Amino acid sequence: MLILVAAITASSAPYVSAQDAAIAMSPADLVNPLIGTANGGNVFPGAVAPFGMVQFSPEEAPDPKKARPIAAPGGYEHHLDRIRGFSLTNVSGWGCAGGSGDIPLTPITTPVTSSPSADYRHPYSTTFTHANEQARAGRYRVRLDNGVAVDLTASLRTGSARFAFPAGGAANLLIRASDSEVGSEDARVHVDPAHRTVSGEVTSGNFCGHISPVDRRSYYTLHFVAEFDQPFATHGVWRDGVVTPGGMEASGGTGYGPKGFPEDGKGSGAWVGFDPTGAGAVVNVRIGISYVSEANARANLAAENPRGTRFDAIRDRTVADWNRRLGQIKIQGGSRDQRTVFYTALYHSLLEPAVFSDVNGQYRGMDGLTHRVEGGQRVQYANFSGWDIYRGQFQLLTWLDPKLGGDIAQSLYNQARQNGGTWDRWTHESGAVHVMNGDPAGPALADIWAFGGHGFDARGALASLVQAADHPTAADLSHDGCPVECAGQRPGLDQWLKLHFIPVGAPAWGGAADTLETATAEFGVSSLADRLGDHATAVRFLGRAQYWRNLFNPRAAPDGGYIQNRNADGSWALVKEHGEAPHPFTPSTGDGFVEGTAAQYVWMVPFNVAGLFDAMGGADAARRRLDAYFYTPAGAMAVTESGPLHAELNNEPSIGGPWLYDYAGQPWKTQELVRQVVDTLWINRPEGIPGNDDLGAMSAWYVWAALGVYPETPGRAELVVGSPLFPLAVVHRPGGDVRIAASGAGPGSLYVQALSVDGSAVDRPWLPESFALQGGRLDFRLGPQPERSWGSAPGAEPPSFDIDPNGRAPN
Repeated sequence: MLILVAAITASSAPYVSAQDAAIAMSPADLVNPLIGTANGGNVFPGAVAPFGMVQFSPEEAPDPKKARPIAAPGGYEHHLDRIRGFSLTNVSGWGCAGGSGDIPLTPITTPVTSSPSADYRHPYSTTFTHANEQARAGRYRVRLDNGVAVDLTASLRTGSARFAFPAGGAANLLIRASDSEVGSEDARVHVDPAHRTVSGEVTSGNFCGHISPVDRRSYYTLHFVAEFDQPFATHGVWRDGVVTPGGMEASGGTGYGPKGFPEDGKGSGAWVGFDPTGAGAVVNVRIGISYVSEANARANLAAENPRGTRFDAIRDRTVADWNRRLGQIKIQGGSRDQRTVFYTALYHSLLEPAVFSDVNGQYRGMDGLTHRVEGGQRVQYANFSGWDIYRGQFQLLTWLDPKLGGDIAQSLYNQARQNGGTWDRWTHESGAVHVMNGDPAGPALADIWAFGGHGFDARGALASLVQAADHPTAADLSHDGCPVECAGQRPGLDQWLKLHFIPVGAPAWGGAADTLETATAEFGVSSLADRLGDHATAVRFLGRAQYWRNLFNPRAAPDGGYIQNRNADGSWALVKEHGEAPHPFTPSTGDGFVEGTAAQYVWMVPFNVAGLFDAMGGADAARRRLDAYFYTPAGAMAVTESGPLHAELNNEPSIGGPWLYDYAGQPWKTQELVRQVVDTLWINRPEGIPGNDDLGAMSAWYVWAALGVYPETPGRAELVVGSPLFPLAVVHRPGGDVRIAASGAGPGSLYVQALSVDGSAVDRPWLPESFALQGGRLDFRLGPQPERSWGSAPGAEPPSFDIDPNGRAPN
């Protein structure tokens, strides 16, 4: 649901200049899509509508000085300077070697004399400089060093491009049908000079296929039709090494190669040429895509971008869509850079999941069949990195638009039903790729329901989740794809049900990490069951969520207990890593953990922080350990690349940690730490996202942090409190606006001195679910020094969820 922006009058906020007020009214103009295109952020800078199926973006050639066969998983790395095409699809902020990047279009000013497939990455690529590049919400433009000016924009399911070729040379456009980011199984292209169209398809997939053969496969076919406004002066096709001037049909994929990357010499595509006489050729092309059929691609184009539609009209409409979406959160104050970082983070949060169904409601299911959205579902969505996005992004999307959240939840349930009842943890288009660990479906759906997204078959989804949690499948028992891409929804489920933890040797990425993730999955199922009135299931799964205690070794290290790998016989496991001889446990070990260490994972019990602190010996012990975790002995912040004993706030296992001081009776330390991270790791530069953005997961964390609240507990809508970055933020949402005012906010003034909710003073660092759902007014008073008494009294800490001694779930 799109919410129109309501103006904030000067009387409702601290004084801001007229210029600042004007800037704040155009949030799309503040977005800088180049933030996160360096330092491993892996976002793409191209043109896209909110949740758009089309992501029209530059694909760069890889660095020839490195062995890496891609530029970056997002297709673009800011330090590189050579573009090999402008692709129609991408995914924001992912890892491995990326994927998608389908149907790159490459404008060239030379004749096509050799096959573009002779070398998969570099032929006919063109250099550029960032001085000649501009990226904005809904639009991208660049002047290539060959003289071609490229303008891109997109609607939900179509792209529009304008290529201005210089005079004096050829004016050719390559349509590299087979050249998806990590290759293709097959491709087809057809040139129709009479109707000025090029159409075709590519069959691809292969996300993380270079890691394991289990995902070295195809699982989607993208169909496209491109309509040009200029006649073709020349045209031709190629297949592998053979170039056919005047040809109109070609087919053939690149393959995925024995290592999961295409090898040189394979592929197919076409080119069309235009008359560059006079001032040069200006060519406009409108492109529709579909994952169902070419007919649907044409229908999408006719519905959203019909013949005669001006490039500027699509661009302006998409920018307006971005302003409506971004304008749901209205901020005032702060520096221009802070506003840019905020709206860019919100922008990145609203890119995924992507629309997957066509204008007629059809979409390709995980069973390979064509389905149609039905009931109250408006759109089927695709691209879910469940391990990442259940920690804050789903909550943000649903908070802003509950109907969107409901459609996302139904999309996930549809995928599971079409996938034999398996809820895959990482899905790309119509493929289950199994990447990462745990079972994030339960907390993901519970997140959506908790924040008001009720428009899905929740009872059917719950029954499916319970079935998957209670009955191991053959894939759950298999080691296929392990460790990174275990094929089962719940790898090692038989051991979980028998031993109540995931032991060493079970199918898993890491037994300790999988135990923690599975415990959170159980809590998600419990929470959803409780919402739906299924008390027995809620209590049963809440009890199972507490199995994390079975891997907590209170004597693991001199500084206290840790989550530790355990053998099936119950003995504590020795550490086995890096080819070393087995040795006793140390907190710095990564053995048993996923993209992290024991020191980082011990904090990952977000639904029962009180129970975790008790296991550590109480709040005093937890506070000492938090201090040692986030700071060096000298007091310097240690939150990225500070060693295995410290936090890594560039990755999901650590991002809930800064908020734990709210539970430990020291909320002023949460305020201080979160603000330091916001001010230093998130910046208005290409390296301004700390690590992979993971389909908006990290950016959503920033949005919450800048607002001064955070959904710490997956599957719940309580918000723990930090410190607002801006003097005023108003969140427009269907269930009721949220107004967050912070008197005294400014550089160095970040500590909460007092807080009132709807006019009543509160002395606790958290907000009940009713506030998130119904809205209201937060009035902070901030100052430059900690107010250590605020929110720190015993009993003020946020809620934790455990089974009481009689086995009943607490109210």
